[in-house]
Amino acid sequence: MNRRRTLDGDEGPCAVAARLTGRPAHDVRPLSGALAEVALDDGRSVVVKRGEGPGAVRAEAAGLRWLAEAGAVRVPAVHGDDPRWLVIDRVPEGRPSAAAADRFGRDLAALHTLGAPAFGAPPPGGPEDAYIGRAPMRNIDGGDWPDWYAEHRVLPYLRLAVDAGTVRPAEAAVIEEFCARLPELAGPAEPPARLHGDLWNGNVLWGADGHVWLIDPAAHGGHRESDLAMLHLFGCPHLDRVLEGYQEAAPLADGWRDRIGPHQLFPLLVHAALFGRGYAEQALAEARSALAR
Repeated sequence: MNRRRTLDGDEGPCAVAARLTGRPAHDVRPLSGALAEVALDDGRSVVVKRGEGPGAVRAEAAGLRWLAEAGAVRVPAVHGDDPRWLVIDRVPEGRPSAAAADRFGRDLAALHTLGAPAFGAPPPGGPEDAYIGRAPMRNIDGGDWPDWYAEHRVLPYLRLAVDAGTVRPAEAAVIEEFCARLPELAGPAEPPARLHGDLWNGNVLWGADGHVWLIDPAAHGGHRESDLAMLHLFGCPHLDRVLEGYQEAAPLADGWRDRIGPHQLFPLLVHAALFGRGYAEQALAEARSALAR
């Protein structure tokens, strides 16, 4: 990829960066199939990202702005976007540290406390039809978290996983029973939190400045324990210190550890639909464990 148009008629990342930032750009460095680092003439480095599908760039840009507006967690600044492309700051990476983890826990608690208009509310300017990774995700307002979570986060991906053949039709009844009993499994009622929404370890950058930076949000209004459950699902350096900082700033309701599995059903079923049977088995195990309590 370069500053000239590619053979399929798409702009190269240098041309995109120059057009969306208004600065001359040079020295492109591919990071992945959809990402490239580009140097601007003023010495800054930016990341140019191609959207995964219709509405993906708009959703991500709106999510980054909504999280930045909170002034709680660090996210890359958005320098420009259009229906296909997003240009954001490049975050220089450092090494994980316990001190950064403790600060991150406190910052994440502050973000969640700022809240959202409703469960399922999209960021201001964000579309209802958004994405989590490569999977479509609808942001539809709901009043009651258990009902909203079942209808808009668990059951749609259960259907996708059944259609993909990774969850067998007879097994779907386990997840459906979980959804029916979710009001009694959900714990004390909480107000809608402002969520990152896809807070797995790959979206947590340990910056060279000693702070944690968050990228690739699937931001929406949700239950704050969902972000923490995602951190548990795929691991996170110094997770114990993250949780200590969080608990000191905004203590979680009793029994939150027993609810990690239920909050993980959504990302597990997303992964089951996209990536295969192993995630389906993990989702079924979590649902059975919750039902057995």
